[in-house]
Amino acid sequence: PGGVLDEVDAALDDANIAVFNRMVADIASHSQVLMITHNKRTMEVAETLYGVTMVKQGVSSLVSVSLQ
Repeated sequence: PGGVLDEVDAALDDANIAVFNRMVADIASHSQVLMITHNKRTMEVAETLYGVTMVKQGVSSLVSVSLQ
């Protein structure tokens, strides 16, 4: 089991981001979680970050960073 979360943290304030991140970390300890976010604090709980960038018009490139 796992989950996909698409910007579910977008409307949360700082206090609720902290609660949300603890919940995600707990779930991720026994499941795989794929999350789309723009929140830097949420990115901090990830093991790996993936980004897609457009190097030139119509050409995308995948970038990954391991945080372990």
